[in-house]
Amino acid sequence: MVAFRNSDSSGRTTGLLLRCVLYSLLALGLIIVDKHYDHLGKIRRLLSIAAYPVQVAVESPFEGWNWFRQSVTSRDVLRADNAKLQAELRLAQFRLQRYEALEAETQRLRALRDNTAGVSNRFIVGDIMDVDLDAFRARVLVDKGASDGVFVGQAVLDSGGVFGQVARVEQLTSEVILISDPTHAIPVQINRNGLRTIAVGTGDSSRLKLPYLPTSADVIAGDLLVTSGLGGVFPPGYPVGTVAEVKRDPAQSLADVDIRPAASLDRSRELMFVWVKPGAVLPVAASAKAPAPAAPTPAPAPAPATGTAAAASPSAPKSPPPPAGANDE
Repeated sequence: MVAFRNSDSSGRTTGLLLRCVLYSLLALGLIIVDKHYDHLGKIRRLLSIAAYPVQVAVESPFEGWNWFRQSVTSRDVLRADNAKLQAELRLAQFRLQRYEALEAETQRLRALRDNTAGVSNRFIVGDIMDVDLDAFRARVLVDKGASDGVFVGQAVLDSGGVFGQVARVEQLTSEVILISDPTHAIPVQINRNGLRTIAVGTGDSSRLKLPYLPTSADVIAGDLLVTSGLGGVFPPGYPVGTVAEVKRDPAQSLADVDIRPAASLDRSRELMFVWVKPGAVLPVAASAKAPAPAAPTPAPAPAPATGTAAAASPSAPKSPPPPAGANDE
């Protein structure tokens, strides 16, 4: 057995057991005092402050390695994330652009909104391959064609508003005529008061015209123009443009109204081909009225060229349903 006794250099015997008991009692007393009065709390806090640099030094290599791994993310991953975010943004803009048109509607327009809610439940996105813009022709070539279900007369939009409609379809591509084309016309209405008229292209991608409004028509700068849905080509309620300037000459019966297009006709790269739900457009019978009811009876202006007249003529037949091969969204 181990004897609890030891001898120092002087030969005196020291009891190890006695010292162990005394130290144990001292430790127990300190524990009880710290438990009830927290006298050692300040000491522990001071020691923790002194130990903090050591903790930081120990954690720094691991945190530095994690930061380095996050900082050297590959360029391909960033490009993929960027492309995904851009696609989600375009989709969100396409779904939300009608809210600005519906925000200021009266009770009469709310009923129209209820009848035209969700007019488009199918669309596909195409990229512009070629641009043909001059004073007499405004058309673009898109990489979607008959194999994707695109048909002549189909409405085409971008993230800002109405862009144009399909003028010619090939198997893999299609030609889209812009709303700024001099031969194109589109039925519109003023969102503020519901006044219907026709917007025609000028050959300038930054300007449209309202040539059939009388000088007494209730139109002011800043008015939002949306599609009226007449003719069954363009879905109703989508932005077409904003009134930029109104000129009234007392010697003339018609006002000179300039429109700034809502779509980015000279900058868009992706276009959306829209299918209108059957029965979601306004009845053709209701479109027999004149585009501008308040207008007098001036001499009729020459009609737009064949191929785009369907967008402006209220009596144009509805677009055929898309083939079964079109993508659903």
